[in-house]
Amino acid sequence: MAERPLRVYIALTLGVLSFAFAPIFVRLAGDVPGLAIAVWRTVIAAAVLLPPAVSVSPEIRRFSWRELGLVLAAGVFLGLHFIAWIESLYHTTVASASVFVTSSPVILAVLGYLVLGETLTPATVGGILAAVGGAVLIGWADAGSVTLGQGALWGNTLAVTGALLVSLYLLIGRVVRQKVSWLAYLAPLYATAAATALGVAVVRGVPLFGYSWTVYGLCAGLALGPQLLGHGSFNYALQYVPAAIVGMLALLEPVGASVLAYALFGEVPPVASVGGMVVVLGGVAVVVWRRQRTGGDAD
Repeated sequence: MAERPLRVYIALTLGVLSFAFAPIFVRLAGDVPGLAIAVWRTVIAAAVLLPPAVSVSPEIRRFSWRELGLVLAAGVFLGLHFIAWIESLYHTTVASASVFVTSSPVILAVLGYLVLGETLTPATVGGILAAVGGAVLIGWADAGSVTLGQGALWGNTLAVTGALLVSLYLLIGRVVRQKVSWLAYLAPLYATAAATALGVAVVRGVPLFGYSWTVYGLCAGLALGPQLLGHGSFNYALQYVPAAIVGMLALLEPVGASVLAYALFGEVPPVASVGGMVVVLGGVAVVVWRRQRTGGDAD
């Protein structure tokens, strides 16, 4: 296991903070098709990385067929994750979608054990399960008395699919990042995610133009913040931290989003939701404390 420098923890902190803005930006975009948001988010992120990626083009050209295949697969999974997650919000409640997508750390822990042989201590497993339980409590409390329509089953299915896709994407990143530099991995990854989202949009005939400049600005915010800073920092940390731990840290998103929603929209979370936030923070604190105490070797 590579030694974790201070910049890894700084990157993860900035990534978690940026994720909190994702649901805020999507909400501000209004009734714009979710697939259009996914396309512009991924396309802008890929375009921003294109100039600096020139410096690592020799490394990219040296990719083995296995490495290239893994990077392309991760990019497809990431693009489909964005589509499934954003699209699910149009068919079910945000709370319900959040409940289902919180299964990703558990999926990652199982896949990490089966595929990579990454074992987790009982305390770490307990922290992950507690954080997932807290996120579920947040979703249940926020759902309140909302009655789901006939499309709820499809929306919830999309959310579960999004959790599986992001788990596979992070797991592949954990493997590839052991041998490939951060930018050499991220540039083709984001280009593939953008091509995937664009291809699905073209097939489905979703309009990509004619929206307000505010919408495109919000898409740029999603690209620069949650994707480049958020997913970028998580992909950087994957060289040093097990994928299950990285996935668990993403559970802090609803906590940060609730704080921002209170500050920006005056939304006061239910008492049960606040309790869920405390549980999430407690679960994350247990895992972080445990890793600092053991130096990460017990994972």
